[in-house]
Amino acid sequence: MTNNRDEVPTFDRLINPTLRALHHLGGSAGIHELVNAVITDMGISEDLVEVPHLGKASQTELEYRSAWTRTYLKNYGLIENSSRGVWSLTAEGNKSQEVDEQLIVRSVRQQQRRVRESGPGDLPFDDEPDEPTWNERLIDILLGIDPSAFERLCQRLLRESGFIEVEGTGRSGDGGLDGHGTLRIGGLVSFNVLFQSKRYRGNIGPDVVRDFRGAMVGRADKGLIITTGGFTRDALREATRDGAPPIDLIDGELLAYKLKELRLGVGFTMVEEISVNEEWFRAL
Repeated sequence: MTNNRDEVPTFDRLINPTLRALHHLGGSAGIHELVNAVITDMGISEDLVEVPHLGKASQTELEYRSAWTRTYLKNYGLIENSSRGVWSLTAEGNKSQEVDEQLIVRSVRQQQRRVRESGPGDLPFDDEPDEPTWNERLIDILLGIDPSAFERLCQRLLRESGFIEVEGTGRSGDGGLDGHGTLRIGGLVSFNVLFQSKRYRGNIGPDVVRDFRGAMVGRADKGLIITTGGFTRDALREATRDGAPPIDLIDGELLAYKLKELRLGVGFTMVEEISVNEEWFRAL
């Protein structure tokens, strides 16, 4: 794997591929879905995709630069994001599949200067990459807890999500299996699920997925890998390979939002004020 960050596309070079990807994906996408579409669009090699970001070992350099790309596009008014991490085209973004990248960079940096001169709060502006700070903080905490505590957290997560008879293996040398549970749907149909929890920095490769599948064959209907990190594109392909037992992959981003949804160690307050945006529907 190369560590040459100079070869990773700069954030401004990712602007038009990101716009094209959102149009191709129907106008909205999750972060990983969007980044993978950009990788395909630009034909970025696996080595460059996996170059780690120096300031944050659990994030790749491409993911970091893509976050800045989305921030610039958001500040320019072409895309927006929801509280669940879904990015979508605005009405103006729907009209634009190709833009002047340097015009956007200059315009947003002018906004930055005006904000610094006028003081924060005078202009609506994001001056940080889009990744939510609570999410990063949560992953850092999870990386610092004992591995056995992380396994217990994963068991609790499964129970709160509707699994029954969740048990940990309580032993090593079991092919990477950390436990099993039963998911009952509608009170009628049940699936036996084996799970593996990996408190991990960086991306998990296909070998881990293959080894886990080998350990679960004949013992469960489905497999589940939960990690604080991410998965390489090869790992994602291996998990859904034709003719092989399917394995579901829960990365750090999805794990964080699931813990927030279930309020497991993550609290939030919400005041509901409902309004209907007629223009939003017209822009679809």
